[in-house]
Amino acid sequence: MAALAWDQVGERTFETGVDHGVLYTPDAGGEYNEGVAWNGLVTVTESPSGAEGNPQYADNIKYLNLISAEEFGATIEAFTYPDEFAVMDGTAIPSPGVVVGQQGRKVFGLAYRTRLGNDIDGTDFAYKLHLIYGAQAAPSEKAYGTINDSPEAITFSWEVTTTPVPVADPLKPTAQLVIDSSKVDADTLEALEDILYGDESTDARLPLPDEVIALFGGAEPVEVRTTGANAPTYNTGTHVLTLPSVTGVQWRVNGVNKAAGAQPALGVGETANVEARAQAGYVIDGDDDWTFDY
Repeated sequence: MAALAWDQVGERTFETGVDHGVLYTPDAGGEYNEGVAWNGLVTVTESPSGAEGNPQYADNIKYLNLISAEEFGATIEAFTYPDEFAVMDGTAIPSPGVVVGQQGRKVFGLAYRTRLGNDIDGTDFAYKLHLIYGAQAAPSEKAYGTINDSPEAITFSWEVTTTPVPVADPLKPTAQLVIDSSKVDADTLEALEDILYGDESTDARLPLPDEVIALFGGAEPVEVRTTGANAPTYNTGTHVLTLPSVTGVQWRVNGVNKAAGAQPALGVGETANVEARAQAGYVIDGDDDWTFDY
C-alpha cells in the first residue's frame, strides 16, 4: 500500500492549443471520404449539453434520478475556412466567385488536435485527436470594421450541433471520439493519422467510430484478397464493370461508394476508377485500385 501524493514530477499535466484541423464531407452512404485541411483555426469550444437529472418521487422520497440524453455541440472560430465549407455554411457557388446565401446546410465531419503538456516536456509531451461526426453549422454573425491604426483580422464563428452516428453494441451512438497519444500504441496512431490526413497513395478520410475502435482493439486484422475472383472485371463487349462481393471490402467507383454487382455500362470516352477500401478489422492483400476505359 502507498499513500496518495500530489503534483509529482512528470504528473503536472495540462491541455492547450488547437491545430491540424480537417474538414470532411460525407457521401450518400454516410462515409466521410473527402478531407481537406482547415487552415486558420483559432478555437474549438466543446459544449456538451443534456445529461440532466430528472428526479422521480415515490413513497414520499426521491425514488430515483433519470438522466436525459447527452448531446455534443461546439463553437468553431477561425480566420478562414475551406471552400468546401461553403455548402455547410448555407451558401451555394453557381459559378466561381459568385456566392448565394440562405441555402441548405449540409452535414460535415471534423478532426482537430489539441496539445498535452507537462512540467518536464512542456507542450511537446503528447496530444489528443478529436474526431467529430454528424455536425451541422448554424448561421453566424460576421462583423466587418474599418481599418484603423490598430488593424485586426476578423474571425468567423459557427455554432455547431451534432447527430450521433452508430457504434457497435454495447456502446451508444456518438458524435465524438478522442484519442490520447500518450496512452495508445504509436504505430497504430500513425496508421490512424495516415487515414485522417492521407498519404502518397490514399486521400484523407474520417473513419467511422467502429473502424477507429477496431484499429486500436489490438486484434490482428483479417487479410482479404482482391485478386482472381475477388477482383473487379470489365466486359469490353458490353462495357459493363462488375464488382465482386468480398467480405471486408468497400468498393468505390470514381470516388463514390458502390455495392457489389454489375454497374451501369460505360459510355464512349468514360473512365471507371475503381478503389477497394478495407473495412474495420480487415486489411487488403493485393491490388487496391484499377482503371477501366471505354
